[in-house]
Amino acid sequence: MTPITMVEGRRIALSNLDKVLYPETGFTKGEVLHYYATVAGSLLAHIHDRPVSFLRYPDGPAGQLFFTKNPPPGTPDWVKTTPVPRSEDLRAEQVVVSDLATLMWAANLVVEFHTPQWPAGAPALADRLILDLDPGPPATVVECSAAALWLRRRLADAGLHACAKTSGSKGLHLAVPLEPTPSEQVSAYAKTLAQEAERELPDLVVHRMTKALRPGKVFVDHSQNAAAKTTAAPYTLRARALPTVSAPVSWAEVEACRDPSDLAFLADDVAARLEREGDLFAPLLDPDRAGRLP
Repeated sequence: MTPITMVEGRRIALSNLDKVLYPETGFTKGEVLHYYATVAGSLLAHIHDRPVSFLRYPDGPAGQLFFTKNPPPGTPDWVKTTPVPRSEDLRAEQVVVSDLATLMWAANLVVEFHTPQWPAGAPALADRLILDLDPGPPATVVECSAAALWLRRRLADAGLHACAKTSGSKGLHLAVPLEPTPSEQVSAYAKTLAQEAERELPDLVVHRMTKALRPGKVFVDHSQNAAAKTTAAPYTLRARALPTVSAPVSWAEVEACRDPSDLAFLADDVAARLEREGDLFAPLLDPDRAGRLP
């Protein structure tokens, strides 16, 4: 029988808790749910007012993966949704994960959490800028760190405050809190930054996705600032061989990175990091840190 758990007054059926989702470590679905309950305060702070897209992997990272923006079949009527009109469906809606009960319901589906750069109710009006630093082998997160430090200085010169987090895969994400700005303008500025980085660091950075250009370099992906795009949320687990997390990191950690293992964090690492460091992405939530594009 599927156990029923009460979360903030909501009845949630939590299924297959002993199922191993990450065979390399034996990490189970129950441990996935425990992880999300542990980091709920920090995760919810960053996604509670944003439409969420799910990358689902119910049989683990080696099984079928599928991306969905629509509320999944069987979504409880108490789960909040918000209109997100799309060209193919002007009445489309997406889930808003606004409380612990919704988070645990969604986590039971086994998902990565992805959000756009704008909040619910303000489609295409971004309150953050994102740069996704993706290394082309043999480059690693070490090279991403060098590129990130240059971008941080460039953003600071423009009066913008950057935070960093691991992608939970191979690279880094930089996020900048903004005063509400049309996504089209943010996208244009992010592309300009990526092009500047390539000009200044031609042996390290490329701004185009072309595979032939990327070996040994860092692709500064600016495209996720487009209104229709999303980025892995802070603290989400990733569908990788290991239960890696898109974990906020300090700039001291970025500066000290000499080996890919220096910026690789598993689910079991994150609670201690939060207790020790606090939420390193908290500046994104501070209105006084929100900058204006130059």
